[in-house]
Amino acid sequence: MATSSASVSAPVPDRRRRRRRSPFLVALPFLAPALVAYLIFVIGPMVESVRLSLFEWTGFVGAPQVFVGIDNYVRIFTQDPVFWRAFGNTVIWIVLSLIIPLTISLVLAVALNRPLFGRNLFRSMFYIPGVLASIAVANMWRWIYNPNYGIGASLGEALGWEWLADIQWLGNQDIALYSVFIAFVWQAVGTNMVLFLAGLQSVQKDHIDAARIDGANAWQVFRNVTLPALRPTMVIVIVLTFIGAIKVFDLLVGMTGGGPAQMTQVLALWSYQQSITNHEYGPGNAIATVLLVLTLMVVLPYLAWTARQEDK
Repeated sequence: MATSSASVSAPVPDRRRRRRRSPFLVALPFLAPALVAYLIFVIGPMVESVRLSLFEWTGFVGAPQVFVGIDNYVRIFTQDPVFWRAFGNTVIWIVLSLIIPLTISLVLAVALNRPLFGRNLFRSMFYIPGVLASIAVANMWRWIYNPNYGIGASLGEALGWEWLADIQWLGNQDIALYSVFIAFVWQAVGTNMVLFLAGLQSVQKDHIDAARIDGANAWQVFRNVTLPALRPTMVIVIVLTFIGAIKVFDLLVGMTGGGPAQMTQVLALWSYQQSITNHEYGPGNAIATVLLVLTLMVVLPYLAWTARQEDK
């Protein structure tokens, strides 16, 4: 009788131990390699950048690193006019990025979600610029904007429009930033369009049919059925667009290098030039830290929102 009781009660501790193991501990051995790589290659450089922002250093091997506290931040905020020019241009770039490419992408996605002839071909044509390297896009648009043999100059000569041929797309301080932004729109629209197309597949056709039976027109169907269903996709696209806009770098390096007269300067490019070109690693990393803080102000609420959505 005693033997029978022991055989029944023996597995109970094993089951309790299995129940007590948290999902995190179970997943930890599988996550550990990626977690270690993330700490070394992502978190480590970020911490080092913040540390260097508190020092004065030329970046040369053997050069002393002198601790100056927050002096580099005081310097960029109060004595560096290029920083505020770069900050203003970055804000302009972010605002335009959240309006123009997003709107064009959404319109294209809705249009190409319909059963049109050759829509797969059009989808590919709009998406191809998104897979090109930014520096290649920059070289292509520099050729387009060339005042001697670019498309504007050629069209101006062909049509007899001297004003068009005389435009200095990348040399005019008033329009250079927006000329580069046109190239950015050309490159970014396709990627966002694909994301919106994926989101449109989640829109229930029954809901659209019901709205049409109730007498809703095309705009009312889009506003009351399609747009609410696209809300999760919209949040993702907005966050990705913000992150891409705040760290814009390649196009500006390839097309203007921040000129003319720093009029196309942005925070990411100014951070690079201060550190690498001017050997001012302290102010350069202080600018990078400002960029990091601005990015976290958007990314952390997005991660919290994502976690809440997964818990539902």
